[in-house]
Amino acid sequence: MTALATRAPAKINLTLHVLGRRAGDGYHALESLVAFAGVGDALTLEPGPALDLAVAGPTAGPAGPLGDNLVLRAARHLAALVPDLRAGRFALVKRLPVAAGIGGGSSDAAAALRLLARSNGLRADHPAVLEAARRTGADVPVCLEPRARMMRGAGESLGPALALPPLPAVLINPGVAVETAPVFRALGLKAGEPHPAAREEHPEVDGARDLAGLLARIGPARNDLEAPALSLAPVIGDVLAALRDQDGCRLARMSGSGATVFGLFAHRSRAAQAARRIAAQAPGWWVRPTLLR
Repeated sequence: MTALATRAPAKINLTLHVLGRRAGDGYHALESLVAFAGVGDALTLEPGPALDLAVAGPTAGPAGPLGDNLVLRAARHLAALVPDLRAGRFALVKRLPVAAGIGGGSSDAAAALRLLARSNGLRADHPAVLEAARRTGADVPVCLEPRARMMRGAGESLGPALALPPLPAVLINPGVAVETAPVFRALGLKAGEPHPAAREEHPEVDGARDLAGLLARIGPARNDLEAPALSLAPVIGDVLAALRDQDGCRLARMSGSGATVFGLFAHRSRAAQAARRIAAQAPGWWVRPTLLR
């Protein structure tokens, strides 16, 4: 059978509100406006009887041991739910930085589930596919259909896809891995404790026609993990400052738990110019102009 292929785009948290820490399971309850970038990893599947994975690409080394890869974990969860699931050999090309707050591993896992669903004649919204996504990780369900939407809870509650305009952006990672768990620990919330600034804002973003209109609606919003991440990786502040100093940058904010930062621009040309300028000034940083949708 012909190999199947798909992209695993970077997930960007345009907003990320921590509502509090849940008493029952200890997870943090979130509300986040999520969009997906034009840059990402690439995944192919050659259907066959055995499950296997090969990883290559510029960030393959930091991706860690194969046995811990979320592609294999997702495939195993789906195999446990679907009798006689046909698996095969995955080939993953890693281009996104690792432990970067842009859901690289989660997007890879969702891509694997999409390919396995296609190979086995399952719908992408088949209950087993959705359950395998939930079992694999909190951010995997939102990556199954990579379109802008609201995400709530610990990732289990997803709003409908939103018709956002394409947003010209620059993504920057300073080359510092930031693990999610220490950032949430630095937030300092006990089980059952609400976040001091918590309020469910439910921004009305569907139907925004231009960047200015969108920013008018999400501008007061924030990323509540930015301050604790800055305490662990102060270089994030340098990236934010570099973006805010660029002509045409309308908003600069950290994505997820960091250390990747995004800047939104009114025009693609301004985003491309800013990316070239920053890359020349900081050659060790990962810098990519892109469109968010």
